[in-house]
Amino acid sequence: MGAREDQARPDMEQEMYSKASSTWLKHWDFILIDLVMFQVAYVISYVMRIGLENPYKIQIYLNIAIIICLADICSAFFTEPYHGIMRRGYYLEFKSTLRHVVLVCVIETCYLFLSKRAGAFSRLSFLWFVVAAVILVYLGRILWKLYLIKHKRLFYDKLKMLLVTTKSEADNVLERVLLNSFNEFEITGISYVDAKPEEGETLRGIPVVCRAGEIPEYIQTRWIDSVFIGVDDKTMVPNGLTETCLDMGLTVHDSLEGREERTSNQYINRMGGYMVLTSSVRVASSWQVVLKRLMDICGGLVGLFLTGILTIFIGPAIYIASPGPIFFSQIRVGKNGKRFKIYKFRSMYLDAEKRKKDLMDKNEMNGLMFKMEADPRIIGSGPDGTRHGLGWLIRKTSLDEFPQFWNVLKGDMSLVGTRPPTEDEWKQYKPYHRARLAVKPGLTGMWQVSGRSDITDFEEVVKLDMKYVKNWCFGMDIKILFKTVFVVLAGAGSK
Repeated sequence: MGAREDQARPDMEQEMYSKASSTWLKHWDFILIDLVMFQVAYVISYVMRIGLENPYKIQIYLNIAIIICLADICSAFFTEPYHGIMRRGYYLEFKSTLRHVVLVCVIETCYLFLSKRAGAFSRLSFLWFVVAAVILVYLGRILWKLYLIKHKRLFYDKLKMLLVTTKSEADNVLERVLLNSFNEFEITGISYVDAKPEEGETLRGIPVVCRAGEIPEYIQTRWIDSVFIGVDDKTMVPNGLTETCLDMGLTVHDSLEGREERTSNQYINRMGGYMVLTSSVRVASSWQVVLKRLMDICGGLVGLFLTGILTIFIGPAIYIASPGPIFFSQIRVGKNGKRFKIYKFRSMYLDAEKRKKDLMDKNEMNGLMFKMEADPRIIGSGPDGTRHGLGWLIRKTSLDEFPQFWNVLKGDMSLVGTRPPTEDEWKQYKPYHRARLAVKPGLTGMWQVSGRSDITDFEEVVKLDMKYVKNWCFGMDIKILFKTVFVVLAGAGSK
């Protein structure tokens, strides 16, 4: 399975990037509101036709209620009615609502026709439902948008973005982007292409961090998801900046104003009030992103259940063998530099981190990871290199990894991904190493199922990780998960 406590230049295409505008699941609050409003409208339509009775006690009406829920979710998934919802005015919102309700009603009608139950369902009730649904869904969306705008609430993570522009145009570009972003991303810094920022310089409260030529060095150890280049004169942008950022695993949005050409591995996108040319190492569709997250949630729930059972037996054993905390936690670096705390069953003595410095000369890994075959810090290690204690057992069987299912459920990690580095490792990365974290780190991955104990070169790990990033698909995750099960059961790669 995944990372050990201390263990262990690709040819790029496009980053693992999902367009914010097409990630319908981020608007789960509007989806939930629509679901509720549809059911309220359904109950009202029944009461208007039949009277004050429970519509769900009649089988045909219960079936239709379920179909309405499924139709609403399918419509949200396939047609993405929430695309740009915070930017829509009252008229456009009404058109979107009407289109959404009509689609749900068409699916409802198809069900009644195919099930041959149309005669048992009130046509007047159906008409009442159409009218009530349009009114309630529309009001629900409008009122919720007004609430979000007034209270500046968010129910999804903002993308961290670095803005690149000229000093003279910085204020105009920043104002335009902020005016049209609607909380989709957070600008964490500004970089000038034509001037060196003054010490402590800020613009609208956002720090001016560096010149454009210094961007790779600046973002090397910082949480940055993407770079927005808002420069009309492209000759002012340092040569190779886009390619370097792509090599580092970032998404690059290049304003098309003042630019006409485009290439096959780039696509047009609208963001922050600009028409941009978006380049990425790998593009993931909405379907793929949602399926991967659903798999992570299901896997995380099952994994946490198993972790609870394992804790009953492993917890006391760890405490007896090495008095102290049962769980080990450590700050790791996740997707695009985001820090998070990883959890594992403790398989090392309490002073493992301090002793690591004294053992660095015995590191068997060539590169930025630490691995030692006879690591004396592991619980149960003997002075003669014995590897049969409790710590070795839970590492050999990968039982120490189970608490990471909590990280998967939280969204810090995925079931399948790349190994999350420690902060010390991260600080030593070269620019192209950073691209391996263009995806969420995983419990398992290409490296783990490719004989991790036999790989002693960090560059080989990077190649395997980038093979995953560039060629990722949902089927690949399934394949890696099955391979992981066989690797763990065979005890391979966990020496």
